[in-house]
Amino acid sequence: MTLDQRSMQQVIGYRLRRAQLIVFKGFYEAFSELELRPAEFAVLALIADNPGRKQAEIAAALGIKRANFVAIINGLAERGLVERRQKANDRRSHALFLTDGGREFSVRMNEIQQELERDLVARLGGPEERDKLIALLDRIGV
Repeated sequence: MTLDQRSMQQVIGYRLRRAQLIVFKGFYEAFSELELRPAEFAVLALIADNPGRKQAEIAAALGIKRANFVAIINGLAERGLVERRQKANDRRSHALFLTDGGREFSVRMNEIQQELERDLVARLGGPEERDKLIALLDRIGV
């Protein structure tokens, strides 16, 4: 017996959450070999694109609370993927960089992400449909 879900079919938050669950399930499957979670992926990607930026800047860009962000960075540092360096002009903050191993890791990470992204774009109906979805998400501030 299936549940009647008609009342939820037009609820945007519900539909976004259901889509997120599906996307994250695919993410976890695709990234299982790297043992990487979505938040770690995002952190590594931003550090790769913005080497030397402060921890607080990366955390704010991702909307991650400071305590949670520190735990993520600690885990990535223990894996030898990122390193903190004190900024010369500000000893209270740390700049983030990928290590050599982190740069190698990010190459594989990006290959997996591109494959995952190709699959999602195909499921949406192609690049034009992806662009429409992104434009709609941008309207609500995503």
